[in-house]
Amino acid sequence: MLKFETWKIYVVTGLCALGLLFAAPNLLDRQTAENLPDWLPKNQINLGLDLQGGSHLLLEVEVQVVVKERMEALVDSIRTELRKVRIRYGGLGLAPSGVTVEIKDDARVGEAYDLIRKLDSGFEAVQGEGGVITLTMTEQALKERRVSAVEQSIEIVRRRIDETGVREPTIVRQGDDRILVQVPGLDDPERLKRLLGKTAKLTFHLLDDTASLADAQAGRVPPGTSYLPSQSDIDPTGRPRMYLVKKRVMVGGDTLVDAQPSFDSRNNEPVVSFRFDAVGAKRFGDVTAKNVGKPFAIVLDGKVISAPVIREPILGGSGQISGGFTVADANDLSLLLRAGALPAPLTVLEERSVGPGLGADSIAAGKVASIIGLIAVVVFMAFYYGRFGLFADVALVMNIVLIMALLSVFQATLTLPGIAGIVLTIGMAVDANVLVFERIREEFRAGRGVMGSVDAGYQLAFSTIIDANLTTLIAAALLFSFGSGPVQGFAVTLAIGIVSSMFTAIWVTRLLLVTWLRRARPSTLAL
Repeated sequence: MLKFETWKIYVVTGLCALGLLFAAPNLLDRQTAENLPDWLPKNQINLGLDLQGGSHLLLEVEVQVVVKERMEALVDSIRTELRKVRIRYGGLGLAPSGVTVEIKDDARVGEAYDLIRKLDSGFEAVQGEGGVITLTMTEQALKERRVSAVEQSIEIVRRRIDETGVREPTIVRQGDDRILVQVPGLDDPERLKRLLGKTAKLTFHLLDDTASLADAQAGRVPPGTSYLPSQSDIDPTGRPRMYLVKKRVMVGGDTLVDAQPSFDSRNNEPVVSFRFDAVGAKRFGDVTAKNVGKPFAIVLDGKVISAPVIREPILGGSGQISGGFTVADANDLSLLLRAGALPAPLTVLEERSVGPGLGADSIAAGKVASIIGLIAVVVFMAFYYGRFGLFADVALVMNIVLIMALLSVFQATLTLPGIAGIVLTIGMAVDANVLVFERIREEFRAGRGVMGSVDAGYQLAFSTIIDANLTTLIAAALLFSFGSGPVQGFAVTLAIGIVSSMFTAIWVTRLLLVTWLRRARPSTLAL
């Protein structure tokens, strides 16, 4: 164990030098660190919600809205297909368990049944009495739709938060239909709620110029048409202006590739400029070319933003949305459109805001605890083991440096329990040295020479060190796997501390000890 090859010396010193290099940015403020040259490390440890303050939201994905949309799409498909083959029907609509339709022509019920059950494989069709056909969503399709909606929602939430420039948000799934969002350092939690609370489903529709507004106001809205309010226009009675909009989506917001806030060159009002991909540009160009002189409604989350008249074909694949926006509204809308639409609305179930004062107190307390623990361990080791204890103290300081470096490299989020893990690691880091030093002391007292005692101490204590640290590492892995939030933060720092302490205890301390023994050639050990 006392044989230390040259390549091992280079590895140990190289890793220690890298640790110092990657930990150094944490001594600078964030702005200074980000302005460092690109060839230098600049990542700093990210502070968690409990250390720097921020927002905590628990969101619920309204999966039933997605299911309802799918059933409404099935209703439209049934209507279209039955009209194609001229089968008379009635009572087509949503039922508590699915979709129902009554076939008026008894002789063609079987034909209609065969046609309808092929429209959507996720529904089971049942033919009842009186020509009534009922379609219900299968359990497998319902499960797939729920999982898909939650996964898509998590991705869209992540995109929206990333667009705000917030660093290291925590966005995880909880249960079947809930999402936990923690955003450290967010100064405006209300804006976050506004951004996440909007579905941001943008669609383009033609207006139904054959329907009567008076009939719609009386509750008689034609099939295939929606009666939607304006987002900003007010009628003479002080209520939102209403529009009769065809349900068919001419162009969907899913084909947008970019949206940016800008100003209208004619009146200098804030607008949102958008651009479609190749597919969306072709659809947009075809629709505007075929409907010149007709109003074209821009609908966002069930409200009409504006309904301009198509003056000429728009073939460039780009345009702008105006609707009496403020600059902030235009910024937020463009952000939402770039990030994409949520598949279902999100409901805020729980909201907590953590002020930075609590974080500052926690950091200060953590620093005091770490410093006191470090000083106590350093003094004890130096007093009890003399020169050997000083070697262990050097390794302990390097252990802390390596922990900071690894947290910075992996961009792990440091929480208050994480600080507790670091403090615990400081106390545990010298355990391996204590085992080795006590074993060396026993061997020396038993009559071995200096070199033989040190060599035997490392050899005999090695297996015990591995066993002790491996069991703790397994516990940390289990805490990370089955825990969440603060528990995971504690597990991460504990695991990193165990790995770095094993390296410093087995390699760094041994390198210092071997170097001293080779140079000093002592005849006795002051242990």
